[in-house]
Amino acid sequence: MCKLPGVVLLAILCSPIYAQVDLVGEWGQRQHEDQPERGPGPELGDYLGLPINEAARAKADAWDASLLTLPEWQCRPHPADYGTRGPSNMRIWKDVDQATQQVIAYHTHIAWQAPERTIWMDGRAHPPADTAHSWQGFSTGKWEAGVLTVTTTHLKPGFIRRNGVPRSEKAVLVEHWIRHGDTLTLLEFITDPVYLTEPMVRSQNWVWTREQELAPYPCEAVTEVPRELGSVPHHLPGTNTFLHEFSDKYKLPYEASRGGAETAYPEYRQRIAVLKSTASAR
Repeated sequence: MCKLPGVVLLAILCSPIYAQVDLVGEWGQRQHEDQPERGPGPELGDYLGLPINEAARAKADAWDASLLTLPEWQCRPHPADYGTRGPSNMRIWKDVDQATQQVIAYHTHIAWQAPERTIWMDGRAHPPADTAHSWQGFSTGKWEAGVLTVTTTHLKPGFIRRNGVPRSEKAVLVEHWIRHGDTLTLLEFITDPVYLTEPMVRSQNWVWTREQELAPYPCEAVTEVPRELGSVPHHLPGTNTFLHEFSDKYKLPYEASRGGAETAYPEYRQRIAVLKSTASAR
């Protein structure tokens, strides 16, 4: 029987490969977190808790939901930073180098619109900034204390929230994939110098689902609403009459519904109280 020297055995046991966690399998989404936003969708004009700037507000205010009826929008997949929030039952598999048994890449397939993404694990660099962008971007990953940290660049323009709040092509997505038994948690940070004043932070969960089978998602664009060629649904600045509906419905000051980093913190309740007091005194 061949015996390995103690130093060699210790080196093998301490190799980074043993810090990895198995993420491969079928994962069923759980929408117990942010369900109204992720399911039926957020209300128009609800920017609460989002660290957005004035440029983001202006773009969101101009958004019209009828945009989604345009043929060129109907089959657009959710980008990598939002695909995990929609109908996101998911399959994860990996490529392994036969000689070294090192993981070369992880791949994900998500139910809605069937987007597939590659997370490179072989240490390759991100491409130059002027390289073509895509819906899933370019992702690289590394293991850190049992957590898979993924950095994604080269994303096409997308959205932070499905009511028009934008995310630019300059954004960088950093994710932490964490497995606890049969539960998979994704914590993500979106940094966007164009539309965000600080990182947007959110999380999603899945449960390992042994019996899950993901169906194909063929998509064919059709004419849902007849329009003149080149017509794009939108609201010009100052003409969107629906923006007050959210704040009126929940009896919130309109200023609060406009979002901003400060609206995500508990201390902002004091500001809401001041705004309500001022309004009632008028």
